[in-house]
Amino acid sequence: MAWIYVLLAAIVEIFWVIGLRYSDTALEWAGTAVAIIISFYAIIKACEQLPSGTVYAVFTGSGAAAIVLVDFLFFNAEFSIMKVLFIAVIIVGVIGIKMTSEESVQVEEEGD
Repeated sequence: MAWIYVLLAAIVEIFWVIGLRYSDTALEWAGTAVAIIISFYAIIKACEQLPSGTVYAVFTGSGAAAIVLVDFLFFNAEFSIMKVLFIAVIIVGVIGIKMTSEESVQVEEEGD
């Protein structure tokens, strides 16, 4: 369940980052604030079961990669092969952190 919270936080991060960039009205700013609260709540819930460093690394890495992809696809950001390669490095790093942190969580549970 903790990883679902991390995934939720990363998905909602996309919306609040877009909101920070494009909000013009009070309603849009309110929606951005709600998205930030939901995202941080999900991070807090994930940190109850997973190491906070792992949660933060996965959250920021996956969120940053997703935001860059959304910029490419929907907001006509400049596309370059180097950006795509660096996004791939972030994704590989996030997968690596997730794979290694699951092992460490299982070891901690066995030790208790």
